[in-house]
This record gives sequence, C-alpha cells and structure tokens, in this order.
Amino acid sequence: MTLWQSIEADVTAHGDRPFTITERHNVGGGCINTAFRIGDGVRRYFVKLNDAGGLDMFEAEAAGLADMAAADAVRVPRPLCTGSADGQAYLVMEYLPLGGRPSAAAMAALGEGLAGLHRRTAGQFGWSRDNTIGSTPQINAWSEGWVDFWRRRRLGYQLRLAADKGHGGSLQRVGERLMARLEDLFADHAPAPSLLHGDLWSGNFGVTDGGEPVIFDPAVYYGDREADIAMTELFGRFPEAFYRAYGEAWPLDPGYPLRRDLYNAYHMLNHLNLFGGGYGRQAEQMMAGVLARME
Repeated sequence: MTLWQSIEADVTAHGDRPFTITERHNVGGGCINTAFRIGDGVRRYFVKLNDAGGLDMFEAEAAGLADMAAADAVRVPRPLCTGSADGQAYLVMEYLPLGGRPSAAAMAALGEGLAGLHRRTAGQFGWSRDNTIGSTPQINAWSEGWVDFWRRRRLGYQLRLAADKGHGGSLQRVGERLMARLEDLFADHAPAPSLLHGDLWSGNFGVTDGGEPVIFDPAVYYGDREADIAMTELFGRFPEAFYRAYGEAWPLDPGYPLRRDLYNAYHMLNHLNLFGGGYGRQAEQMMAGVLARME
C-alpha cells in the first residue's frame, strides 16, 4: 500500500464514510516537515509528513493537540490519525483555512483563550510523554517542583546538548551560575502547573477566514504559564490587544520580565542546538542579563 493509499484507509477508518483523495496540494511545512492539504470534494484535511523515524514526534504532537482541544479554551486543529507507510510518517488533522486577519478582536480572543488554556492544570510539572521542541527532544518526566523541572528538563538539558555540540566556555559557565540561582528567581513566585502550548511564537498561530484565532504546532507540557507568554515576546511581540486581554483574564505576577528572559534562554539555546550561528552569543547574553538584574 502506498503512502497516500495508507492515509486514505486511515482516514476512512477514523471517519464515518470512505475517503478517497481527489485533491492534493503541497502547502510547504517549514524546515522540519512537509505538508499537504488533501480532500475528497467534501472533506479536507491537513497532512504533515516526515521520514518514518518521525512517527513518535507526530504521535506526541497529536496527543498535545488533543489535550489542548479538550480544554475547550482556544481553537486548535483536531488530530485525526497518525501512521507510517513507504518509509514516511504522517499526521492527519483537521484542515482550518487560515486566511483571516489578526485584528484586535482576534488577538483579544487569543489572549483570553490562552488564559483559559492555562487554567487547565495538573498535579505536577511535565507531561505524560516526551515530545519535541522543533526537532529537539523535549523531556517531560513529571516533577513536583517547578525549579527542579526547569533546571533539569529545560535549561540544564539544553546546556548539555550545547556542550555535546562543542559549545562550551563562557556559555556553560554563565548557564551553571544561572541554574545555581534559580531558587532566588522564584522566591515570590509559585506557579501552578498550567497546560502550555510550549512553542508559542508568531509562526504557530493564525486566524481563520471567519476571524477565529487558532494555535498549532505545539510542544505541550504543564508548566509556568509565563513561559508561554515569554515566547510570544521572543521574536517580536504579539499585538497589544493580546496582552491586554490576557492580563484582564489573568494578570501576570510581579517579576515576570526577569523570568521572561530565563524562559526565553531555553528557546535561544534550542536554536543554537538546531542551527548554530550567533544563537549561542544571544543565549549567553540573555542568561548573563538575568544574573546581572538579580544582583
């Protein structure tokens, strides 16, 4: 059975009637996956493809989308099925046409919806399985303490990956100093384990043709909600209507600007580990800035 025949059979098995592909359009997919829009003249789906080794990544993404959908707070594409054939892994999900404009109303709805997502909490920090941030493994083993989780599963993990790739010296020294001071950053901040998107930058949200905000491509786990807000500021802030609406629904705690740079250092280190280049210097400066402001 070919890849597309396998997808047809899988969609049929997860639906209420047979599905035969009559339209298939390549819609890009970024630097990690390729993506297609498929349809049978009545129904349309969004398909992501990778090599067969990416199946676990797609299964984790589907589980994350399902968890976010269950919160019923902000729109996400609902996953339908995952599988592999012809040496390729696939993820099939709801197709949402994202031709809408990020108007003030749409961004306010996103801010309010994200606060609703964050109100879905767990008893510990982490998630039921590991997933990926980009293509980097993201370790989500449960932890009772947020500082321990961030030190071991996030900042420390990325620093170890960087060291393995030859990024040592002052980057590692600054990272170790920051990890040793983490408790001080949380002396007056005790976050609840909120359900997070985990990779919330401008490339991972859109607006439907009907004006409804949508978030996708998650790296889900339960953690400090400020980590999601922080990433919305990493590569250029979201429109102000988003922050106003979020703050009205659930104000951030004092000290967020300092913790924002801590959380974004994780993503900057991940970019270093994925792409190299100047991200190491930026990560080091970010971590050093947090330490300087703690003095």
